[in-house]
Amino acid sequence: MICSAIFTTSWPVWEDYNHTKADFRLSGSRAWVFNNFDLQLFSGEKTEDATPKRKQEARKKGQVAKSIEINAVFVILAAFFTLKMLGPVIYSQLEEYMVLIFSNLVKSDLTIQAVQILFFDLSWVIAKTILPLMFAISVIALAVNFMQVGFIFSPQILMPDLSKLNPISGFQRLFSKRSLAELVKSICKVAVIGYFIYRFALINAAQIPKLISFELIDSLKLASTLIVDLVFQIIAVMFVLAVLDFLYQWWEHNQSLKMSKQEVKEEYKQTEGNPQIKGKIKEKQRALAMRRMMQQVPQADVVITNPVHLAIALQYDKTMTAPVVVAKGQDFLAQRIKDIARENRVVIVENKPLARALYPVVEIGEPIPPELYQAVAEVLAHVYRLKKRLS
Repeated sequence: MICSAIFTTSWPVWEDYNHTKADFRLSGSRAWVFNNFDLQLFSGEKTEDATPKRKQEARKKGQVAKSIEINAVFVILAAFFTLKMLGPVIYSQLEEYMVLIFSNLVKSDLTIQAVQILFFDLSWVIAKTILPLMFAISVIALAVNFMQVGFIFSPQILMPDLSKLNPISGFQRLFSKRSLAELVKSICKVAVIGYFIYRFALINAAQIPKLISFELIDSLKLASTLIVDLVFQIIAVMFVLAVLDFLYQWWEHNQSLKMSKQEVKEEYKQTEGNPQIKGKIKEKQRALAMRRMMQQVPQADVVITNPVHLAIALQYDKTMTAPVVVAKGQDFLAQRIKDIARENRVVIVENKPLARALYPVVEIGEPIPPELYQAVAEVLAHVYRLKKRLS
């Protein structure tokens, strides 16, 4: 009676799209089927990891996981390491130039030619002292960027974006979750680095009064030593913070690229094609292949069966190195092959072991394997004798 009420109701019955679960509620002679819909498809919630295509498109736009802190750490390290290595050379060159200038400047007239010579000498000294430092910083900065994101050429970043001039959008970016995270990171970085500077100052507080009693050169050496030691300690702390920042940037980048299930489906349709259309195409391709296969059955010399479930049609002539399978099938298709064979007077031979051996190893259009030559030859010899007797 319940089944009759369900199927005879005049109310519409909605079938579940994935045929999994349904909640039946009966009220008198009427029944409704409430389906378990995936509400995430309608909410647009981004819960799926980004596809390779989405990541590639983001990369083309310059959207990659990158930590500026790592760049800053290695640039500062390169600068101070270069200064520590080339410091004595830079100091001696500057010293020679200053001595030359102040010793000759008072002895010569300040003419245009003298000013030009002075300018060229100063440029040459600056080039010899500054260019190695700038070169080291540039090489390290490019190398660190390349290690983080690889080679990227994105002209879209250079294109003007008028939406960035919108004050409302700028205000939203200013108070966004990303801006808040950057503020928290900056505060933590300043606090940690400030603590280590304070700690270094306490440890080396006894060295600072010595700068007053030392000569100028000795004071500069001591000050430079203290500064370099402090900088390398700060760099070590900043490196740990930079690694944590890179991990956060990588996580935040992946979160920003996440997709909803509907976006994944739409992308799949764009790249692979509509699954329904592809299914129809494959169905037509199978139908055409089936039709071509059935057209080859009348040309076969023999159809080997087991006898109900399998049927394999073989063809052989003197131009072939071995008999070729022109058609095969099981169950309904096997019955269809046998029907066509009977209509065209193709000999049907029942041989269960041979049929079971041929069906899984030979595809349509392929010759039989050598290990089955003798068994097939016996069948073909029987067929030829039979045809000769009938003729």
